[in-house]
Amino acid sequence: MMKKTVFLLFIVLLTSCNSYKKIAYLQQAGTQAVLSDTTRAVVPDPVIKVGDVLMITVNTNTPEAAIPFNLPLIPSGESSRTYSGGNGSYLSYGLSMQNYLVDMEGNLVFPVIGKIKVAGMTKSALAEQIKKTIYPRYITEEPIILIRYANFKVSVLGEVVHPGSFIIDNEKLSVLEALALAGDMTIYGRRESILLIRENNGNRETVRLDIRNKNLVNSPYFYLQQNDVIYVEPNDSRARASAISTAESLSISIVGTLISLTTLIINILK
Repeated sequence: MMKKTVFLLFIVLLTSCNSYKKIAYLQQAGTQAVLSDTTRAVVPDPVIKVGDVLMITVNTNTPEAAIPFNLPLIPSGESSRTYSGGNGSYLSYGLSMQNYLVDMEGNLVFPVIGKIKVAGMTKSALAEQIKKTIYPRYITEEPIILIRYANFKVSVLGEVVHPGSFIIDNEKLSVLEALALAGDMTIYGRRESILLIRENNGNRETVRLDIRNKNLVNSPYFYLQQNDVIYVEPNDSRARASAISTAESLSISIVGTLISLTTLIINILK
């Protein structure tokens, strides 16, 4: 009986070891980030990347002077409303700004100026370049250039309460804030090995973060960039649970009980 029990336990342990390999995403991807308590990373200014969608507006004290440098407004279906009046009803459409898409070569086409290489630049650097190009050559008063991301988002998946993609309005988000948006990690998530996937200059970077480490706040990975992906891996308990059916769970419970009873009897008879 004892040999059979030990054999069953061995099978269970072997199954649990293989369970993680069956369900975890991107296994062995990413190296552990080195978190130092001597270096404090500044809040990064996001770098423009291929595929980004930018909202760019040129503003001057004389609105007419800025018109050639701004894309025309277009009807926004999402903000359309139907109103009823005494003589009938009419449909009113809201207006929204057109955006600039950074193409696969890292360029966007700007009114009057034409094609601009923007990939790798920060928003402030791009704003300064546009300003220097149009002033004073095309307009006589100094413009104010406003640039925002229309698609600054991060994705969180794995062992979190509400996985998904989240649009960030203020373009500043930390790893901990991203986890909070997803409802925080479940008790089954691995806190010591969160996988961060990031694209830099067309290359994908994978880094593993330990959110238990107090020095995470000083890491250059503490604040996220647009289109970052965070994956929270399942721990061993979740992996084992996913690989064991209800019937198998009952069998394991019975085996565990038998082992406890056998051990108790052996100790009594000694």
